[in-house]
Amino acid sequence: MFPCERCGCCCRRIGEVFFAKHMALPDGSCKYLDKLTNLCKIYNERPIFCRVDDYYDKFLSTQMSREEFYNQNKEMCHKFQS
Repeated sequence: MFPCERCGCCCRRIGEVFFAKHMALPDGSCKYLDKLTNLCKIYNERPIFCRVDDYYDKFLSTQMSREEFYNQNKEMCHKFQS
């Protein structure tokens, strides 16, 4: 399972994602982000692009290793955090 740090940084930038703009508030953050806890209000029903492991299994498992996909996600996560 992807080791999410639950910092909320990716959820605060959802407005930058073309196919997720419908989920963004005017400030660019996800309308389902609880900004006090950094947790998703619809966690069990969140879209597939928010579920790293499920997204990998459905779309990328034949194109790259899970470790490579995790590393790409971690890299972006750290960029968002800085």
